Amino acid sequence: MQITATAVSLNVDDVAASARFLVEHFGFKEAMAADGFASLTREDAANVIFLRRGIEVLPEGFRDQRAAGLILAFTVANLEAEYERLRNERVDITMPLREEPWGERLFQVTDPNGVIIQLVDWVAAAE
Repeated sequence: MQITATAVSLNVDDVAASARFLVEHFGFKEAMAADGFASLTREDAANVIFLRRGIEVLPEGFRDQRAAGLILAFTVANLEAEYERLRNERVDITMPLREEPWGERLFQVTDPNGVIIQLVDWVAAAE
């Protein structure tokens, strides 16, 4: 098997709102869009696809589910700078900057559909 691309697909109520949030605040570009669908890309990240809940392309038993219980995480080079940038852009920080005992540093924001987006970096292991 040869994987040529990676994407995560999330079911949301308002596709345009989630797509706009990633374009405006996280530098994604819209690659394709149609009624109830948007595919976003960045050269340095997996593609993100938003599908409107209820759309027929989803299997019948899953059409009404929404993205929940997941975190869309991006590892970044300068976590503090991204934190300040998003605050200056008036993005609601839903989990403030913190450090976990296992060395992960992170903060979270939430998009208009409730999708949690986490920015993270890692503390270098003590010598």
